[in-house]
Amino acid sequence: MSAPRIKSPQLLMAESGADREGHGLKRTMGLFQLICFGVGAIVGTGIFVGLSDSVAQAGPAVVVSFILAAITCVFTAFSFAELGGAIPVSGSSYSFAYAGLGEGTAFLVGWCLLLEYGVSVSAVAVGWSQYVNELLHSLMGVQLPAALSAGPSDGGIVNLPAVIVIALASVLLIRGVRESARATAAMAVLKLVVLVAFCAIGFSAFKHGNLTPFSPAGLGGIGAGTTAAFFSYIGFDAITTAGEEAKDPRRNIPIAILVCIGLV
Repeated sequence: MSAPRIKSPQLLMAESGADREGHGLKRTMGLFQLICFGVGAIVGTGIFVGLSDSVAQAGPAVVVSFILAAITCVFTAFSFAELGGAIPVSGSSYSFAYAGLGEGTAFLVGWCLLLEYGVSVSAVAVGWSQYVNELLHSLMGVQLPAALSAGPSDGGIVNLPAVIVIALASVLLIRGVRESARATAAMAVLKLVVLVAFCAIGFSAFKHGNLTPFSPAGLGGIGAGTTAAFFSYIGFDAITTAGEEAKDPRRNIPIAILVCIGLV
């Protein structure tokens, strides 16, 4: 490995086969699928849990916190939109680092990405397992035994629901990007429906008196709320990982990233 060695975008695309017909991954994801992919990555538990954390820190000024967090994310989103359109391969940040900073930096970025996605998948699966367990308990009065709903570090044997959902997602991915894109689109629409319903219920209980004082913790509270709100926007970078599977990626990837930020 040569740390300062840089590969041009053209070479990265040539090695992946992205610029040759019949080589590389199949380009089956249009603009709508990319937007749904991004929305699915952004709108997760973070926007619901992060909202409660932001409100606790900033109070009614949480609106300002979310605006500041959105502005911060927009600058990052512009960078990903530009790079994703210029280097439409599946490596995302790894490929961007290879083209701009060299092999050594790309090596570190690649391993960080693997760690990030591995840990996040595990964390989301464990959270999903807790939701399923609570749902079964509230609807049917049934609760999975601790041995099958927690890992060894939490006193159990195996977190069975978490293993099952990861296995199902893996099978879906193995079947192909077309099926995965359809499932992602359906889940993204469902998430947006839930989010709209969440907002509607909140507006129905709106009281002007709750806006006073507007910023009980001052600028410090707004800053802390902005930090928590920032996590509600994370995920738009995942769109660039589909660069090699996107139709007309130079046009669609930047548009999809900016639309996702705007929707959220």
